Amino acid sequence: MDEADPLQSATVLVVDDDVRNVFALTSALEMFGMRVQYADNGHDAVKLLQQGAAAINLVLMDVMLPGQDGNATTAAIRAMPAFADLPILVLTAKAMPGDREKSIAAGASDYITKPVDLDHLLAVMRSHL
Repeated sequence: MDEADPLQSATVLVVDDDVRNVFALTSALEMFGMRVQYADNGHDAVKLLQQGAAAINLVLMDVMLPGQDGNATTAAIRAMPAFADLPILVLTAKAMPGDREKSIAAGASDYITKPVDLDHLLAVMRSHL
């Protein structure tokens, strides 16, 4: 692994209510030297960010979340000035026409469909870090 790799020692917040996705993402990200925090809903994600604002470098946000969906959660995060530049990558399994535009309008930095291609995800993450 390259010392200059921006993924090394980055802290990523994974927001997803499916433990299989969380496990798969966490396992993959940790192999590249990242630390992973996790929230299974939007409310907890916002709370985690507020408690450890400086510690999180990037968010991987699922769209389909219980209660407040990923786009609403992204908009809530963007409404807080401390997180105006925080990279938020939306991940979704059920991509429909117009969904990408909705996510970007909500404040997502990028939009990635599931199943996630790890090489593509890592490249997008690097570009935002």
